[in-house]
Amino acid sequence: MVDQLVAIFERARSLGFLGPGPVEDHLEHSLSYLGAWGATKTGPTRFLDLGAGGGVPGLVLATRWPQSLAVLLDVSAKRCEFLHDAVATLGIADTVTVRQARAEVAARTEELEGIFALVTARSFGPPAVTAECAARFLAPSGQLLVAEPPVDRGAADRWPADGLAVLGLGPAAPTEGGRHLVRITRIASCPDRFPRRDGVPAKRPLF
Repeated sequence: MVDQLVAIFERARSLGFLGPGPVEDHLEHSLSYLGAWGATKTGPTRFLDLGAGGGVPGLVLATRWPQSLAVLLDVSAKRCEFLHDAVATLGIADTVTVRQARAEVAARTEELEGIFALVTARSFGPPAVTAECAARFLAPSGQLLVAEPPVDRGAADRWPADGLAVLGLGPAAPTEGGRHLVRITRIASCPDRFPRRDGVPAKRPLF
């Protein structure tokens, strides 16, 4: 399975869906989400990968959590076509769905709203955009795990608690088991006005 994932990530990089660097580094970073979720825990019942793109971390998590139902969400038809092919190659189509849609729209659909114990994001967008687009997907007490740049600026600066609270989310905190990841937990319902219509979270960020 690892060899298959490496080959898939090589193709993703050639298509411009993954950044530079050895694909093994992308695989290793995906595995850090496992540690952040909890080494002693089974996978979540359902998880969603925002901006799934080249399959990091969504494809890796789906292969490690065979009992979890996964949704790989991306707005690009080309990236979704790639993800469909990757899911078929890995033989995980029974538990993994690829969904082409904007997050702002998908979060308000009956089949996706408020059902995910875990939402993951890597290079999806700035903190305010990621938080607003993720909040409505989360089930009560659900967790958002987001990749952070390896910089000195702390999570509290990039993810202000008062801004997250507007979305029904608790404070951001570094994870113990994940490299450069922050954990944000849903502590209240996401207000009806969020996420705002297509493109507004990026044009007028909440924080």
